[in-house]
Amino acid sequence: MSMHSNLSLQQIIDALGGSLSHHKDNADLIISRVGSLALATTGAISFFNDTKYTSQLQATNASAVVLKPEHAELTQLPVILTDNPYAYFAKLSQLLNAKQTTVKGVHASAIIDASVATPNDCSIGPHVTIEKNVVIGSQVSIGAGCVIEENTILGNNTVLEANVTIKHGCQIGNYCHLFSGAVIGNDGFGYAQETDPKGVQSWVKIPQVGRTIIKDHVDIGANTTIDRGAIDDTVIEEGVKIDNLVQIAHNCQIGAHTVIAGCVGIAGSAVIGQYCKIGGAAMILGHLTIADHVTISPGSMITRSIKKSDTYTALMPFQAHNEWLKTAANMRHLSQLTNRIKALENAIEQLENTKKR
Repeated sequence: MSMHSNLSLQQIIDALGGSLSHHKDNADLIISRVGSLALATTGAISFFNDTKYTSQLQATNASAVVLKPEHAELTQLPVILTDNPYAYFAKLSQLLNAKQTTVKGVHASAIIDASVATPNDCSIGPHVTIEKNVVIGSQVSIGAGCVIEENTILGNNTVLEANVTIKHGCQIGNYCHLFSGAVIGNDGFGYAQETDPKGVQSWVKIPQVGRTIIKDHVDIGANTTIDRGAIDDTVIEEGVKIDNLVQIAHNCQIGAHTVIAGCVGIAGSAVIGQYCKIGGAAMILGHLTIADHVTISPGSMITRSIKKSDTYTALMPFQAHNEWLKTAANMRHLSQLTNRIKALENAIEQLENTKKR
C-alpha cells in the first residue's frame, strides 16, 4: 500500500481524527516527518504527553505538536488535539513512513517442496527452505534464509524477516510480524533424571510432541524463541507484542494483547493473562498463573502466582558495591534480628504484667 511522505495537518486529521487548535489557518502546513521534542526541526511533528517535558515543549523547533486538550495552552505552535497523543503519534509515524515494498514472486534460489502451493501475491526471498505440506496464505512475505518446516501454516499478510525458523507443525496467524532470527516451535527443555543399576545418573530426553500456536496480529522480536509444547500446545493469543531476546518455554499460554519487553524469561507451563505488561529482564517461574491486567516491573523475579491486577516489583534498588555487600550481610542476619526482637517483646510483656500485679 502506498503512503504519502508529505501531508498537511488537515490531511493528517482527515486520516487519523483529532482536531486542530491555535493556528487553524495553518491547516495546509506540510509535515514531512516525525521527531522528538528535543531534536525535531522545521517540517517535523512531535508529541507531548507529560508535563515533566514542558520545558522541551516550549523550546522545541518542531512545526507542530500532538497533545491532549488540557495541555493546549502550554505552546503556541499549531496543535493536533487528541486524548491519546502517544498512540496517535504511532499511527502518524506509520502514515508518514511508507513500508518497504517487497517484490512478489519466488527467488530462484529458494527450495520449496512440490507439495506447497505458493500464492502469486507472496514474496519468497533468497535461500528460503519450505518443506512438505506447508500452507502459505495470501500476501505473505518470507525473507532471505528462512526455514519453514513441514506441516506449518502461515496466515494471510504475515511477514517473516530474514533467518526466521518455524519448526514442524506450528501455526502462525494472520497479520503477524516475526523479526530476524526468531525461532518458533523449537523443542522445549524437557529431561527426566534416571539412575542405572550402578548408581550412575543421566538425563533422558522427553519428546516434545506439542506445537506452537501463534494467533493473529502478533509481533515477535529478533532472536526471540518460543518453544513447542511437551504434550499440549504453547499458545500465544491475539495481539501479543514480544520484544527481542525473549524466551518462552514449553506449554506456556500468553493472553491476548499482553506486551513483553526484551530479555524476559518465562518458564514452562506458565499462564499469563490478557493485557499484561512484563518489563525487561523479568523472570517468571514455571507453572504459575498471572491474572489479567498485571504489570511486572523490569528485572523482577516472580516466584508465585498473581491473582489480582496490580503492579508487582521484586528487586532491590542498586547501591555502590561495598554498600550492597553490607546490605546483603544484614539481610543474612535478619532471622537473628527477628529472634532478638521477639525476645525483647516477650521481656517487655513480662515487665508490664509484673507492674499490673
